Amino acid sequence: MGMEEPRAPMTIEKEDQEEVELLAEDEAALLKKITALAEAIGKLPSLSPSPEVNALFTELVSACVPASSIDVEQLGPAAQEMRGRLIRLCSEAEGLLEAHYSDLLADFANPLDHLTLFPYFNNYILLSQLEYGLLARHVPGPPPARLAFVGSGPLPLSSLVLAARHLPAAAFDNYDICADANARAARLVRADDDLAARMAFRTSDVAHVTKDMAAYDVVFLAALVGMAAEEKARVVEHLGRHMAPGAALVVRSAHGARGFLYPIVDPEEIRRGGFEVLAVHHPEGEVINSVIIARKPAIAVDAAGNNGHAHAHAHGHCGAVVSRPCLCCEMEARAHQKMEEMPLEKLPS
Repeated sequence: MGMEEPRAPMTIEKEDQEEVELLAEDEAALLKKITALAEAIGKLPSLSPSPEVNALFTELVSACVPASSIDVEQLGPAAQEMRGRLIRLCSEAEGLLEAHYSDLLADFANPLDHLTLFPYFNNYILLSQLEYGLLARHVPGPPPARLAFVGSGPLPLSSLVLAARHLPAAAFDNYDICADANARAARLVRADDDLAARMAFRTSDVAHVTKDMAAYDVVFLAALVGMAAEEKARVVEHLGRHMAPGAALVVRSAHGARGFLYPIVDPEEIRRGGFEVLAVHHPEGEVINSVIIARKPAIAVDAAGNNGHAHAHAHGHCGAVVSRPCLCCEMEARAHQKMEEMPLEKLPS
């Protein structure tokens, strides 16, 4: 890609400095560091992978991942503006990184044999294991037969890992608004007859997908689909209108300082979108994204407030609505045990 226009700098103005003084010492130091990194990233002529870009984003992630008491949503206007711009820079850089590695992988006869070349492949292994474990615990029943991943991008590792390791009979529809991203993604499964038959790549804004949404047992919503809170709320509300009763929704979010990297999703927004929230999980360590598991109720309520049993989803596991479970995690222990037992080298062919 060619050189991009320089971005406006993000500096610590008077308002930022006053806010820093109101924070605890460790929180103030973190905010100053993140603001300085945001300024440096904003000055880069391009966010395509390079030693300088990689070093800055590695430093940013390293600063945001450790546990912190900072509540990024309670920061003042100047810091919120910096955070919003930084999340968008992260999104742009992530897209360029995935496109770069998708092109690199496509040069191999079987791209799926070389996924470990992607530097964060192990993170996707762990995140997919976590999401699958949370779904199995909180939405019990037969494995889902058809899933949608909204915001799949040029390197759809989540779908690939879930399809190959956890749901070997399921069909996946990957939605992205960018045709080039879908073209890149489709090349990755060309040498694997099984995955090529079970993976579809659809170029569409999810806001325009209506009837098709009722076909899915589970819908995954990527962290960077709807980066502003109001955008995310509109997407969730749309899914709530068009998904099938009993279908599950998996939403990626963030917690603590990781909210400088990805948008934070309020579980109340999921409820207002028409879902029952079954679990909210904030992992530690390598997995950066928080995970919200929700379900569209299988009980329909009419305008008079009367309950009526909705039809069960044709493909899924749609019995009675699951009551909200305890979130202490024997599941987490099982998931981590499975992570330790599972080889991470590459996807099975």
